[in-house]
Amino acid sequence: MKQVRVCVVGASGYSGEELVRLLLQHPRVQLAAVTSRQHAGMTVAQVFPKFASHAKSKALRFTDSSTSDIENLAEIFFLALPHGVAAEFAVPLVERGCKVIDLSADFRIRDAAVYKEFYGCDHPAPGLLQRSVYGLPEVYREQIRTSSLIASPGCYPTSILLPTLPLLREGLIRAEGIIADSLSGVSGAGRKIEAGFLFVECNESARPYSVPKHRHLSEIEQELSVAAGGAVQIQFTPHLIPLNRGILTTLYLSPKEHFKSDAEAAAIGEQISRCYECAYANEPFVRLLDGNALPDTKNVAGTNCIEIAWRLDIRTGRLIVMSAEDNLVKGASGQAVQCMNILCGFPETTGLS
Repeated sequence: MKQVRVCVVGASGYSGEELVRLLLQHPRVQLAAVTSRQHAGMTVAQVFPKFASHAKSKALRFTDSSTSDIENLAEIFFLALPHGVAAEFAVPLVERGCKVIDLSADFRIRDAAVYKEFYGCDHPAPGLLQRSVYGLPEVYREQIRTSSLIASPGCYPTSILLPTLPLLREGLIRAEGIIADSLSGVSGAGRKIEAGFLFVECNESARPYSVPKHRHLSEIEQELSVAAGGAVQIQFTPHLIPLNRGILTTLYLSPKEHFKSDAEAAAIGEQISRCYECAYANEPFVRLLDGNALPDTKNVAGTNCIEIAWRLDIRTGRLIVMSAEDNLVKGASGQAVQCMNILCGFPETTGLS
């Protein structure tokens, strides 16, 4: 069975580590190269002892390489780099005909002016923005199949967009007044040494941050606007909680139709159920919860699945939709591998089940 050669650029962060884990066990992949300035010269097994049982991890060494050094080592390149830095690798790789899956924010936003507004600097490669595909498989699967540059979505956007997009597309909710509250594990901040993310600061603590304009709002509102057919703005408040990994999101939405009785709520509920079933019944990584079940981060930790549940509140006339995902898998590396499977024509669950 032929294997695809892949390279992870920036493999020492949390998302990079998760990519290495998934790609080492992927039956259709040869992990040909990993890069890290910090760990150059060390083997994967030395940096990540948990992977030492994989024979490849004891031979594969991290390199501190330029694009010209690695371009011939692989067919597909995963960029697990900070925004701004990722584009420095993406531009020459795409120009040389390589396939790039970027986990940074550099190619998620179609408008360079919006990128500058939210990220505080000029876009490093505006000429590639129209060539990139937003890597949300459940929405852009067909475009991903033929793309040379895939922008893997952020973890918060995934937890908000998958529950909301079908409802907007079908006109079941109003585009105005959307409120999203999200709780994230500390790994979402990346592997870095900052006082706010030290154990003593995060343990026994829960706090909001980046209020009222988190950077991920740019891609969230972009995709919601596409689904709604017009500009959408939402209220989004992220919170940091003492959890290693996982995101729990609660969305407060207004149905297009008002309801004040159980009968009216039941009719709207049937529409919502049909909408979600139509959108996700055949999606391998979307779990629509039944009965009294509600999303729980412990049920998705380490998986590429997102759980979704909803409730109608007759008292307030609102629709409450909840989701849970692993921010490092479905919210980052697992979704990137899912995109790779689509791009390569593999069964979508390969290496992710």
